[in-house]
Amino acid sequence: MKSQKSFAEAAGVLYLVPTPIGNLEDMTFRAVKTLQEVDLIASEDTRNTQKLLNHFEIKVPQKSLHEHNYNERIPELIRFLKGGQSIAQVSDAGMPSISDPGHELVVACIKEDIPVIALPGATAGMTALIASGLLPQPFYFYGFLQRKRSAQKKELEELKKQTATLIFYESPHRVKETLKNMNGVWGNREVVICRELTKLYEEYLRGTTEELLTYLEDHSLKGECCLLVAGADEVEETDEVFEGTLKEQVEALIVAGQPSKEAIKTVAKRHNLKKQEVYKEYHDL
Repeated sequence: MKSQKSFAEAAGVLYLVPTPIGNLEDMTFRAVKTLQEVDLIASEDTRNTQKLLNHFEIKVPQKSLHEHNYNERIPELIRFLKGGQSIAQVSDAGMPSISDPGHELVVACIKEDIPVIALPGATAGMTALIASGLLPQPFYFYGFLQRKRSAQKKELEELKKQTATLIFYESPHRVKETLKNMNGVWGNREVVICRELTKLYEEYLRGTTEELLTYLEDHSLKGECCLLVAGADEVEETDEVFEGTLKEQVEALIVAGQPSKEAIKTVAKRHNLKKQEVYKEYHDL
C-alpha cells in the first residue's frame, strides 16, 4: 500500500497534461501554465507538440516518448525526475495513456515513489458520449479494436453481453468494416459515429447499425472517428424459480439490503424484462 500526497513536493513531479483533440481553445489555463513551468516535456511526437508550444509561446525543451522508444527513454526520464526536476508528459491529442503512450512511465514513477499528477482536460470518448444520446452510464471505454477481421470478431464476441454503452476509437477507413462485423456478431443496435470532434466539420451520425451501413454505401468518412454502440439488452436465461410477484421480489431484495434501483434491475434480469416494466409493477403504475 502506498500513499501519494500530490502537492507535498514542489520538484521531481510527473504531470500528465491533456492537449486539444482539435480545437486549440480547449487547452486549459492550468495546462498551459504547467507546460510553461516544468523542466522538460515528454512528447509522443515532438514535431506535433512543437506546434502547440509555438502557439502558446512555450519554450520548454522536449524529449520524445512513444511506443517505439519507451524502454530506453523511461530510465532516462526517471533519473531526471529523481534529480528533482519536473516533467510534463503529453500525447498528440487528448489524455496521455488513453490509447496513447504514457502508462509505462506512470508505472515506473509509482514504483520509484515519484508523484504523478493528472490534469483534467479534453478526451474524445467522454466528449462524444455525453452528446451521443446513448446512455452515459454505465459506459465501457474499449479504445481501438484489432484490425484483423478474425481477431476483431473474437473481441466482439467477448463484448456481446456487455450491457454498458461501448466506446471505440476507429480509423475512418475501417468504420464501415467494423460496423459490418458488429452487425454480424451483435445484431442491429443503436450506434453513433462522431467524427472531427471539436473541429469545424464535427458531425454526429446517429442510427441503427444497418442504417449507418446503408449511409456509408454512398458517403465516405474523413477525420478521426469515435464509435459508440448501445449495450446489450438481452440477459441470460435461467431455470431458477423465484417466489412472489415482481413487486414482492423487489421488496425482498430491498429488505436484504439492496437499494431499490438495484433491486428493480436484479428482478428485471431474473425475468428477462425491461427495468421500466418492473419499475411500474413495483410502484403500482
